[in-house]
Amino acid sequence: MLTLSQVSKAFAGRTLFSDVSLQVNREDRIGLVGPNGAGKSTLFSLILRESTPDEGRVILERNATLGFLPQETAPAGNETVLELACAISPEMAKAQQAIKRHELAGTFDEEEYHEALGTFSELGGWQLEPKAKQILKGLAFREADFDREARTMSGGWIMRAHLARLLVMEPDLLLLDEPTNHLDLESLYWFQDYLQSYPGAILMISHDREFLNALVDSILEISHQKLNRYRGNWDKYVVEKVQREEIQLAAYKNQQKEIASLQEFADRFRAKASKASQAQSKLKQIDRMEKIEAPLSQEKTVHMRFPQPPRSGSRSITLKDMDFSYGDLAVYRGLEFEAERGQRTVLVGPNGAGKSTLIKLLAGTLAPESGTRELGHNVKVGYFAQHRMENLNAKQTVLESVQDMPNPVGEQQARTVLGSFLFRGDDVFKPVGVLSGGEKTRLALVKLLLDPPNLLLMDEPTTHLDIGSIDALIGALQQYEGTLIFISHDVHFIRAMARTVLHISAGKLTPYAGDYQYYLDKSKATSERAALTAGEKLTNFQPAAPKESAASAAGNAPTPRKSKEQRRAEADERQAKSRIKKEHDAKVASVEMQIAALEARQQQITAELEKSETYEAGGAAMNLNRESLSVSQSLERLTAEWEALSAQNVEG
Repeated sequence: MLTLSQVSKAFAGRTLFSDVSLQVNREDRIGLVGPNGAGKSTLFSLILRESTPDEGRVILERNATLGFLPQETAPAGNETVLELACAISPEMAKAQQAIKRHELAGTFDEEEYHEALGTFSELGGWQLEPKAKQILKGLAFREADFDREARTMSGGWIMRAHLARLLVMEPDLLLLDEPTNHLDLESLYWFQDYLQSYPGAILMISHDREFLNALVDSILEISHQKLNRYRGNWDKYVVEKVQREEIQLAAYKNQQKEIASLQEFADRFRAKASKASQAQSKLKQIDRMEKIEAPLSQEKTVHMRFPQPPRSGSRSITLKDMDFSYGDLAVYRGLEFEAERGQRTVLVGPNGAGKSTLIKLLAGTLAPESGTRELGHNVKVGYFAQHRMENLNAKQTVLESVQDMPNPVGEQQARTVLGSFLFRGDDVFKPVGVLSGGEKTRLALVKLLLDPPNLLLMDEPTTHLDIGSIDALIGALQQYEGTLIFISHDVHFIRAMARTVLHISAGKLTPYAGDYQYYLDKSKATSERAALTAGEKLTNFQPAAPKESAASAAGNAPTPRKSKEQRRAEADERQAKSRIKKEHDAKVASVEMQIAALEARQQQITAELEKSETYEAGGAAMNLNRESLSVSQSLERLTAEWEALSAQNVEG
């Protein structure tokens, strides 16, 4: 479907690709990896025909469609979120705009309006909306968001809407540049499951190892101007890469020994007449050899080490009886939170639950409506914002940014630390506003390193970092002796760093005194207990006995005696109401039991999909993902049924 043939490309005087070839077939699942600056985005621009190769050809099969999700920004106009998700082509977008314009104006150019309706219908617009709504819900949009103008939402939500548009569009080749950057864990798992059954080919840039392990069947590594393809997921790539390098190193050493032996013979006997021809033959043999190159280590590695901060008291921070709202939306009421010195906690929960809000309340960047924030003895707070520019000045240079601190350091020390984070030479004079996402993340880390806090609050610290930089960050944080509270959608990072988990949902905090796997196991067990409890309630359900009247209980004068017919009618009415309530409660309990069982199964499936051995058994991952999709659909149906039953006012 897609062929790159002997492609070479240079940019700003530096060769990114030299004589590389690639074949992408339908249904391929390829992870594109390599350090920042290796040329991953340039490869995408060549495939998208946004740039042309210096040599070679990029060939896309006739009539094959491409869909591309950029890493950071995508446009949004006056269209609603649902309209954006359905805008699968320029023709569809134009038809939507024409229909909307006529309906808002209230006056119709009948010919233009009906032509737009016809185009909308021909392109499958009426069938697209249900699909778009399902995908938008999976990406954590609420139904109330569907009719909002996309441009009124944050950049991350706009990116989600564009991702939904691509999934609705279903191009033959899906190009994704860091698609998980703007997703929370719940949305990420949904997206991961959805891609398992995607009908086209996928070529994705990602630094999320767990995501790559779950989805790809090959890894394409950009290294030293070459494309190296490895069959299998990320874990298999790591093993095979080491094996290839060991084989290459052994072959290189053997060849060097052979060359040295041939050269020694030639040097010894070239001046001797009887041996001169043999010596010349040895030299020609060396020239004819196809030289084996020594394995090349990765270039430009980030070196990161957190200086140890001053020791704080045993209690780092406390939030007491805190209320916080965004306008009419109450996020927290009576919030209570405390962190102890050395604690390492990850915040998890559905999108919009208040994870980033809690981090900002802890950092003091949001003011609560009521309640108190108390720092422990000698506590110094460092806040690593999700949107890096919150803590950076776009007009400053990189060097000015790191020197603009409460305790500024000298230029030499600043440049030394910046150099270890790949800001070398004239890079330190770049304006902050033009930096890439990865560069902004590294700069924000430098500012923390130069003035280390003992309470570190981090919101998505791995976003835009390549895998080598993530490993360097993990290594540095594992040596860090302060308190760490963080949010991340990178499961590998969470597993490496979290010692405790705090689940946040609807303003409620539920702590888990163990690591991420402990949290998964405990939440699974909780779901199973809920299913069992619902079953017991259903089995043991008994209707309440009719209540004694207040007048009788108080010893008041009896009411006039009712006739036998009246008493029988009232008894029949009570029995009918009791029967209706019993049937209603039984339905509710049954639905709750089914939901709890499905949620428990969903946790089991998620845990299985996180295991590398799942992908070694033929078809196991595919079957699990099919089951996961079925479970999700059943949960959606049952939740709607439960909400409808709960809204009914049934009295016994």
